[in-house]
Amino acid sequence: MFWLLTLPFTLVFGLALAVIAAGFGIVALPFLLLLWLPFALLRGAFRLVGALLMIVLALVGVLLLGVVLFVPLVPLLMLGGAIWLLARLLRPRQGMLPAR
Repeated sequence: MFWLLTLPFTLVFGLALAVIAAGFGIVALPFLLLLWLPFALLRGAFRLVGALLMIVLALVGVLLLGVVLFVPLVPLLMLGGAIWLLARLLRPRQGMLPAR
């Protein structure tokens, strides 16, 4: 029952303190932004470095995987190239068509 009697005072003082706190918040906002900005830039720099590092590692991994998969196929590719070259050299040449 006592809180019903003190309710108007609580509301008035609460609203007054809220208005005062909002004023301090508006005044303090630029200082908080100046404090926040370097950390945001640092976070962006760390993310950029991490992304570049991941791209480099991914490219190296793909390159190594390609080499690991390609090296066993080199003898087969050389054999296929030799057969192609031999077939090309042994193919009869076609002369020019006679003029009409």
